[in-house]
Amino acid sequence: MSLSDPLGDMLTRIRNGQRAMKSSISSPSSKLRLSVLEALKREGYIRGYEVSEPQKGRPEVTIELKYFQGKGVIEHISRVSKPGRRIYSGVKDLPTVRNGLGVAILSTPNGVLSDNEAREAHVGGEVLCKLY
Repeated sequence: MSLSDPLGDMLTRIRNGQRAMKSSISSPSSKLRLSVLEALKREGYIRGYEVSEPQKGRPEVTIELKYFQGKGVIEHISRVSKPGRRIYSGVKDLPTVRNGLGVAILSTPNGVLSDNEAREAHVGGEVLCKLY
């Protein structure tokens, strides 16, 4: 099955898993998805992830969701840059989500970084998603 927006699909699976209070969810794996998951793990929004290959040639990632006091840590997650409309941001125009309480994930020349890491590295890039 071909997806037009694989990253959007993964974010939707995370959103639905949090709402259903699942402990973990699974999604097809790719380099971009793993990079975004690594950024989410560094920022503390997920417990972790594990890559497996249940069918030959089709890697799958299992994402462990994180909860605090019975509520999901990720309250809101949304895709910003879509296949039909790419949103780029320079280092001076990097978005702040909820006055710094949230995180924007960017694809930069230095890899996939959070907005805070991009400011420290002084790089801009494509804004992939926002979450808080």
